[in-house]
Amino acid sequence: MKNAINWFEISVGDFNRAKKFYETIFDYQMHAEDFTSFKMGFLPARHQSGWPSAEGTMVYLNANPDLTKVLNRVQKAEGKVISPKKQISPEYGYMAMFLDSEGNKVALHSQK
Repeated sequence: MKNAINWFEISVGDFNRAKKFYETIFDYQMHAEDFTSFKMGFLPARHQSGWPSAEGTMVYLNANPDLTKVLNRVQKAEGKVISPKKQISPEYGYMAMFLDSEGNKVALHSQK
């Protein structure tokens, strides 16, 4: 089965602050590339993906097994929880939304 998403971007005003935010809430190190005219950070994945804005497409990041752990780190990392954890359905698990350190609206998904 092919991946449904090939690429997505989360716009940032301060690359290092945004990188630190996502590394903090997910508790992992991001790979970063410094191209001639821009920098890009990569979330861990089999096939690398990029990032959208609060006005664009909603991206649900994988926070399995339980998004509570990730959501609990958002405020400490200078983000803001805007929709607490709630069940989608027993089959589809849970979701929550937050604003990252750059003001982008991003969602989390997990089975628990």
